[in-house]
Amino acid sequence: MKKTFFTILLIGSVLAFTGCALNKMVKMAKDQQLTVEPSPLEVHADTVKFKMSAALPTKMLKKGKVYTVNTYYEYGEQELALEGIEFKADDYPNSSTQQPSKSENFSFAYDPAMRRGDLTIEGVASDPRNDKSKTTDRLPVAEGLITTSTLVKDVYFAAFADHGYNNEEELIPTHVDFFFDQGSSVLRSSERRSDRADSLNAFIAAKNVTRTVTITGAHSPEGLERINSRLAEDRAKVIEDYYRKMMKKYDYQGMADSIKFVLKPVIEDWGGFSKALKDFDGVTEEEKTNMLNVVNGPGEFEEKEKKLRSMPGYKKVFKEVYPGLRTAKTEILSVKEKKTDAEIAILAKMITEDKVSADTLSDEELSYAATLTPSIDEQEAIYEAATKKNDSWASHNNLGAVYVQKAIDASGDADRNKYAGMAVTQLELANKKQESSQAYINLASVYVMQGNLGKAMESISKAESLGATGENAKGLNSVKGALLIHRASYGDALRSLANAEETADNLFNKGLAQILTKDYENALTTLGEATNMNPDHALAFYAAAVAAARTQKEDQVYKNLASATSKDSGLKEYALKDLEFKAYETSEDFQDALK
Repeated sequence: MKKTFFTILLIGSVLAFTGCALNKMVKMAKDQQLTVEPSPLEVHADTVKFKMSAALPTKMLKKGKVYTVNTYYEYGEQELALEGIEFKADDYPNSSTQQPSKSENFSFAYDPAMRRGDLTIEGVASDPRNDKSKTTDRLPVAEGLITTSTLVKDVYFAAFADHGYNNEEELIPTHVDFFFDQGSSVLRSSERRSDRADSLNAFIAAKNVTRTVTITGAHSPEGLERINSRLAEDRAKVIEDYYRKMMKKYDYQGMADSIKFVLKPVIEDWGGFSKALKDFDGVTEEEKTNMLNVVNGPGEFEEKEKKLRSMPGYKKVFKEVYPGLRTAKTEILSVKEKKTDAEIAILAKMITEDKVSADTLSDEELSYAATLTPSIDEQEAIYEAATKKNDSWASHNNLGAVYVQKAIDASGDADRNKYAGMAVTQLELANKKQESSQAYINLASVYVMQGNLGKAMESISKAESLGATGENAKGLNSVKGALLIHRASYGDALRSLANAEETADNLFNKGLAQILTKDYENALTTLGEATNMNPDHALAFYAAAVAAARTQKEDQVYKNLASATSKDSGLKEYALKDLEFKAYETSEDFQDALK
């Protein structure tokens, strides 16, 4: 009995000692030093990250004891328990003379209900040997949350494949060559009766709209041709006269005056000879090379021609190559016949209504027709007809792009989801036929609408690897810029938005990214450009108020807030809970700006 009583007494003494030690730790905890970075807490990439550092008073940690800084985020009637910072006395043998200190990184997912709350801590002194513990009162250490990054404006873009049709004037070249006897510029009757002459006569008789007729007169290299310096020019002039005579025969009347004749005599030029010799099979390669070495070597024209006469193979060249150089080459640039835009538009509508065959227009003309109407429904009908006509990746992509645009323009979630789904069907068909940057840009827009930002970014990366150009490249950078802000990659977002189309939404996102990189003065300039472009852009005014608050431009805070809330009354309540304006929320001017 005495032994048992002694044991109970000993245990009681230990418990009393433990309780005393824990009480002292809790009491000393009031002098602990806690810092939080950033403070207030901030949201980036839909996550709240912060670093908390704790330093305890010397002599606070007692042998065998543990002190834990439990951390909570409290908002409304709820709280989120986070990891704690644990100090084990055994890990700090010098705690009687040196402050035990420790830092930990924390993160938690953001929920809009958390916009206003407090980061609090609760100290717990405990003895692991008997599970005894003492707890401090809750202590707020930081406010939360700065949610400016969540203001990012999602951007969508409908990327169309090029129709491939050229509605500008195009010139088609027609070539006809006439040949002359040695030393002569007389157009022989055999040439006038040749198939080449018949083709030219038929062309002139058709009265094709012609812009220029360029006639290049030339001669062969030998003396009889070369010494007559006017021979090349005369040959060109003979063909011009022949052409004009044919126009008169076919009654061109005023049309003839609109045709420009260009005569180009080529004298003492080895270009034509060199090309003809390279294509000539009548001499050996060695003979051909030797002749070309003479032609391309030093010396005067006449001197070179004399050297050729003494070379093996010259007689064959003179007989078979030279006659082809005594010529007048004619190039006629005539206007390609095309349907007018009005004709294309009418025929496209008739195709969509099954009144004429789809083959009435070419693939390019049919796709071009979709660009001639502002009606998105008419565009849809034309691209549907195009998918049936050619089943090409471009047609499926463009029909998908129409559905993307319809989803963008939709007034409700039901319609937006419907058109987004229809877009995916067409875009996946397009990519199965041929992957394209356009289809992936469109898919990125759809995925943003559906809230799948990860897949949206994957599609943007794929589009970049396939190479977007022109307006589609600007659209890609617009969508990408917003996605990068969602990811908290603010510097990369600015680089993308620098290459995006200059719209009010893109300027707003650029200004927002500048705020988030602490470039406040440029942010104010950019947001001013956004509101100049769109005076009703409430978020741009709101973001300008944030930039003004961060730079203590009090008048601009109130002015921009008043503009923002007058255009979107929902921003009034948002501003009242926004820690960006905490320094101003008790101000009468602040309250007036939100009325």
